[in-house]
Amino acid sequence: MERRGAVEVTRVYHFSAAHQLVHPSRSPEENAALYGPCARPHGHNYYLEVTLAGVPDARTGMAVDLDAVDRVVNATVIDQVDHHRLEEAPVVAGVVTTGEGLARAFWCALAPALPAGRLRRVAVVETAKNRFEHAGEEVR
Repeated sequence: MERRGAVEVTRVYHFSAAHQLVHPSRSPEENAALYGPCARPHGHNYYLEVTLAGVPDARTGMAVDLDAVDRVVNATVIDQVDHHRLEEAPVVAGVVTTGEGLARAFWCALAPALPAGRLRRVAVVETAKNRFEHAGEEVR
């Protein structure tokens, strides 16, 4: 039985980057108290998960053109952050580089660059224990 409804497709990307959790309006001592060891320069091997939705094409059976998604994600995010200091990456300019901040910044960069209405979720996996997701809606 063939189903014609929308499906979600998640593509996973890897990047390695250094960062330092520092809030610009706080002193070094306040940042150290707030962020602990993460206030010092350090790095992670991150995974970026990008989830899009679409209805499979009747001819190809595919809901998403993964080559096109790869081109957008690489140009918009990965090329700017892989093997760089996150604080120097234009895609996260002005963002405290917590996992939460990265997920929101990557969403904001990718949403207008991908087909309208198709982006469903962006997840940043920082460590085996830390995963941060953003789905575009604002939290109050």
